[in-house]
Amino acid sequence: MKHSLPALPYQLDELAPKMSKETLEYHYGKHLQTYIDNLNKLIAGTPFEDNSLQQIVLEAEGPVFNNAAQTWNHTFFFDTLTPHQPEMPQPLADALARDFGSVEAFKEKFTQAATTLFGSGWTWLASDKDGHLSIVSESNAGNPLKKGLKPLLVIDVWEHAYYIDYRNRRAAYIEAFWGLVNWAKVGARL
Repeated sequence: MKHSLPALPYQLDELAPKMSKETLEYHYGKHLQTYIDNLNKLIAGTPFEDNSLQQIVLEAEGPVFNNAAQTWNHTFFFDTLTPHQPEMPQPLADALARDFGSVEAFKEKFTQAATTLFGSGWTWLASDKDGHLSIVSESNAGNPLKKGLKPLLVIDVWEHAYYIDYRNRRAAYIEAFWGLVNWAKVGARL
């Protein structure tokens, strides 16, 4: 199976000013494309060659895992963004209130986790098999799928995700992220 760059559900300029067209040209168009190209080269002629991206993430190690997970993580991240933010579905709001105290408390805890993740990585909202929600921070290409969790929401906190627009102000990028979350998609994943 040859993996390819997924289509975005919005135009490159539609997330501005929270996320610029230039950021998407580099982050989506160059960084994600490089992970996909590397993955395709690494899996050629291996047992992973015909596997789905998720299968590779769950089973691979080393460079194959890194490129597959970065492809999966970025695709999930970009698919979670929208220029036209819908209201949060009530079942999602109820689950966040149940497990974090309130939607605002969840956002504060998620923001804190993403802001304080040392180095590069991802902060996730994930669900376990019983539907309990948790915030999981993962370094580098980490993905909660490897822990048996179901990803619902993610923010990329590698510097390439925000440096063009926010320079070294990760907290400002995270604040802007909240205005781009497609809550309908997050709720559907629940």
